[in-house]
Amino acid sequence: MDQSGDIETSDGGGMLERNGSSFYDDKDLVGAREPLLRKRTMNTTSQIAIVGANLCPVESLDYEIVENDLFKQDWRSRKRVQIFQYITLKWTLCLLIGLGTGFVGFFNNLAVENIAGFKLLQTSNLMLERRFFEAFVAFAGCNLILAALAAALCAYIAPAAAGSGIPEVKAYLNGVDAPSILAPSTLFVKIFGSIGGVSAGFVLGKEGPMVHTGSCIAFFLGQGGSRKYHLTWTWLRYFKNDRDRRDLITCGAAAGVAAAFRAPVGGVLFALEEAASWWRSALLWRTFFTTAVVAVVLRALIEFCRGGKCGLFGEGGLIMFDLSASVATYSVPDLIAVLVLGILGGFLGSLYNFFLDKILRSYSVINEKGAPYKILLTIAISLLTSCCAYGLPWLAKCTPCPANIQEQCPTIGRSGNFKNFQCPPGHYNDLASLFLNTNDDAIRNLFSKGTYDEFCISTLFIFFAAVYFLGLVTYGIAVPSGLFIPVILAGATYGRIVGTILGPITDLDTGLFALLGAASFLGGTMRMTVSVCVILLELTNDLLMLPLVMLVLLISKTVADSFNKGVYDQIVKMKGLPYMEAHAEPYMRNLVAGDVVSGPLITFSGVEKVGNIVQALRITGHNAFPVVNEPPFADAPELCGLVLRSHLLVLLKGKGFTKERVPTGVVEVLRRFGAFDFAKPGSGKGIKFEDLHILEEEMDMYVDLHPITNTSPYTVVETMSLAKAAVLFRELGLRHLCVVPKTPGRPPIVGILTRHDFMPEHILGLFLHVEPHK
Repeated sequence: MDQSGDIETSDGGGMLERNGSSFYDDKDLVGAREPLLRKRTMNTTSQIAIVGANLCPVESLDYEIVENDLFKQDWRSRKRVQIFQYITLKWTLCLLIGLGTGFVGFFNNLAVENIAGFKLLQTSNLMLERRFFEAFVAFAGCNLILAALAAALCAYIAPAAAGSGIPEVKAYLNGVDAPSILAPSTLFVKIFGSIGGVSAGFVLGKEGPMVHTGSCIAFFLGQGGSRKYHLTWTWLRYFKNDRDRRDLITCGAAAGVAAAFRAPVGGVLFALEEAASWWRSALLWRTFFTTAVVAVVLRALIEFCRGGKCGLFGEGGLIMFDLSASVATYSVPDLIAVLVLGILGGFLGSLYNFFLDKILRSYSVINEKGAPYKILLTIAISLLTSCCAYGLPWLAKCTPCPANIQEQCPTIGRSGNFKNFQCPPGHYNDLASLFLNTNDDAIRNLFSKGTYDEFCISTLFIFFAAVYFLGLVTYGIAVPSGLFIPVILAGATYGRIVGTILGPITDLDTGLFALLGAASFLGGTMRMTVSVCVILLELTNDLLMLPLVMLVLLISKTVADSFNKGVYDQIVKMKGLPYMEAHAEPYMRNLVAGDVVSGPLITFSGVEKVGNIVQALRITGHNAFPVVNEPPFADAPELCGLVLRSHLLVLLKGKGFTKERVPTGVVEVLRRFGAFDFAKPGSGKGIKFEDLHILEEEMDMYVDLHPITNTSPYTVVETMSLAKAAVLFRELGLRHLCVVPKTPGRPPIVGILTRHDFMPEHILGLFLHVEPHK
């Protein structure tokens, strides 16, 4: 668990010797100022999160550069060629992420189009032969098999692959390291589980999983491969730190959006607006380069498939709608319609988030019972979806084919706006045209221009109710599932309803109303504005609609924010991931940093006895310890810096001990270690406490901690407002924030703030009379 020096230790703390180590009383930790009555001092909140259906301990990531003597010596010794290699490697990895994500996105589309196309083709052929029951059995049977396979992959191999993965990626980029969320097994299941789930006809998308997939690819490359799967690359030693890996995963998330929507600029803005908690101009350039590579790869592969070389694959798998030929002039009545759509989208989006939260909490009870229950739940939802998709079109009447159309009517095959279903020749079933298609083709049908009379208003109401309900009950089952497609489907449907009703008084095409409806529902559920706006404009190739899309997104987000949070923020909170918001809560302004630090605090001397270090590592789970120089190494006790647990383990394993309590300096450490020996290893590769084998006689020896101590940790004075400290902690991407005393004559450090000390659960548990902001 992510416990640092601010968390109370076990009762065994008294066994540590005083020689160079300190235990300060709790009253000293809080400081002279204690205006509020505290309930407790032990911080146990927010250290367990839901990953898959399991409760797992979570740790924080540390984006701070550890500026110790080893780091400084290493950078001084680097030549210009090595710096050039480091920069080149960053851009090379961005190139590889773009290539990998582009190929995976194309493979997903290729597989879904061919598998779903074959299923729909068989169903259509049986329907033409009037073998309706056999058609349903074939349709539902294929869906059930695909759903069961996808659920089995998730349940037994990688439970963390279920869902969209965007909340987990968002939490990781915020500094939360939950187990397995970016592991190679999760990547494998995300790809093939997403193919199975989308092909099974569920009301879900592969766009959210593509964000997770791109992040997993970036994580895999940044880790230097995987020792568990015998894929390791030592040439990636430069990336043995959380900061560089975070940048790569940000590029991966942007590449996932670019691969899902063929929207490179939208991918960059999505990473900036929704995913990343930290941004800089250099990262912007690398992210843009990565998404550009994705766009080029997809364009090349699509051109290759245009000649029918990829089976049933066409443009359907990459949702691209060209509305540029539609009339984009609008008047005052059109603006009133946009206002109505924005308000409707905000209300329906907040309601969607409310119901989704309740359903996910109910599903978690079922999923906790084990893998068989996850698979059974998935099968049940698959049968429900198949019954709706095949049964509801029977409620729709047959419509004569429109005259003077270029498309085939009725459509024979898998896609198109005019499905025959049970209708006689020359007629089509408009509801079947939406249900018995891939989700991408259904969206294309709704967005199609010049089709005012193609869908009856009753059909649109039925389809909206079904998609709204099925989207809610589908998200949360044990398959990789994205929310973009269900939200776009539902939003486009009610947008078309509004366009149909207001047809006599507006000049806008119903396809454009569908686009605005999709934008309003996206704004109401996900609360993203800039990135969604650009993604939709890149999808539709209609820049003239920019003002209306901006307006509808702003209105829907404003309305929805008055009811609840965005869907991804709700899921992050429900999972228990300790996410730090960009703003501080109002009640934090009435508290100071010294109010929430916990204790007792363990410190080390600059030259510490080995036994004290071993004992502290054994009885605590702290990940950083303050190093305090005392006489004879300093005139008075002074804070030297912070030393990381991982660095202590490396130092103890190397056994560079001395019998006398004297500093050995950085030269002695460099003789035994290289700078990369102290770099952060990949997942599961680091030294553990159990790997140490310290002899009894070595316990009374000493070790110099100065060379591995971060001499410039971030510190705040104990009287700084907690709100200001929280913003500083989040913006700098810290794991530890030292709190120093305001007045002289006291120990040089009051305590250490970690992520969990800023969590509302912890603060409100300490001060019961503090009112949380609603």
